Amino acid sequence: MKDYMPRIADFILRDRLESKGAVLVEGAKWCGKTTTSVQQAKSVLYMQDTNNLQQLEMADLKPSKLLEGTVPRLIDEWQTAPRLWDAVRFEVDKRDEFGQFILTGSAVPPDVSQILHSGTGRISHMLMRPMSLFESGDSNGAVSLSELFSGAEDIDGACKTDIDLLAFLICRGGWPKAIGCSERVALRHAFDYCDAVVNSDISRADNVRRSPENAKRLLRAYGRAVASQTKIPSIAEDMFGSGRNSVSNNTVASYVDALEKIFVIENAPAWNPNLRSKTAIRSSETRYFTDPSIGTAALGLGVGDLIGDLNTMGLFFENLCIRDLRVYADALDGSVYHYRDRNGLECDAVVHLRNGSYGLIEIKLGGSKLIEEGAAVLNKLEQNIDTSKMKAPSFKMLLTGIGDYAYRRKDGIFVVPVCCLKN
Repeated sequence: MKDYMPRIADFILRDRLESKGAVLVEGAKWCGKTTTSVQQAKSVLYMQDTNNLQQLEMADLKPSKLLEGTVPRLIDEWQTAPRLWDAVRFEVDKRDEFGQFILTGSAVPPDVSQILHSGTGRISHMLMRPMSLFESGDSNGAVSLSELFSGAEDIDGACKTDIDLLAFLICRGGWPKAIGCSERVALRHAFDYCDAVVNSDISRADNVRRSPENAKRLLRAYGRAVASQTKIPSIAEDMFGSGRNSVSNNTVASYVDALEKIFVIENAPAWNPNLRSKTAIRSSETRYFTDPSIGTAALGLGVGDLIGDLNTMGLFFENLCIRDLRVYADALDGSVYHYRDRNGLECDAVVHLRNGSYGLIEIKLGGSKLIEEGAAVLNKLEQNIDTSKMKAPSFKMLLTGIGDYAYRRKDGIFVVPVCCLKN
């Protein structure tokens, strides 16, 4: 059995338990929700334990009985018995104490009609994702996102990440069980994940039977649309090609919704700053997978395929960076957005904190030409922001894949290899 690898979520969960009666830990299957929650739980109830099916019956007859145990009490895959939600909410009210329960789930309950109360004020929601490069030990953490927000004027870091390693990290993903395995075993994990999604998980999302073949086609089309604002009709057309049997846009949208419910995809919302001009900002979300390896596996791509197609590799590298930025932003009480206006100005990521601070980030695979292009975008966007109505950016960053050093340019932009970044 592997030793537990500390997660950024450890600190977030501890903080939530100190301020709420219960915490709901959601996220993609196999991302480590249960393993992380067990570290802080004092008793555990596994709702999918096939050796104890009576607990499912008890969840209907007397759910409060299942809540007995030393706290924090972990209830794993709670959504298999939705009535537990209201039972937890009621018990939290009755006990009037923080840190009572941890609920984990890899899907939104298919039948929400059995839930009477939202849990607002009692149950805190926490989203876990696959491991960032810092958590998996593939980033040395020389540059801290937190310190950049705190006004760091200089950075210093170095790493040796060649294109072969970067392609492997994209295809392996951040799945805890894949970390430290042989390359063959590690790369197999994402393919197995995709198989599980199309053959069963997408139908379990809301108890609607869906075609595995159509689900597979959708994942492939989504992979080809990664890091773009492609609309549902275009994805539907891409699934089958012109003139072939197809499904309706509404059906495709329902498949996409199911993938969101089981945390396979996680799009980036549009960022809306105050601008000096009246430039219209595009509001479409940018399409990403929860982990880049889902997209590469869906398309049947391996390390060599990415190296042979650097354009495609660049898109999935962007997805990897968005995954890591989301993990790091969570620790800072922030969110990750995408900016694009109708004049074509586009910024890959904006990390925005609740206090109004934000950082502008361009993601580039590497190369001096791409670095200069990204710097021009960051400087132009900064100039367009109306700082009389909102704060100036805390920092501007070029997040790179191939690059030996982290440093501050003369124009103030930080150049940071992703294998030097941490929260």
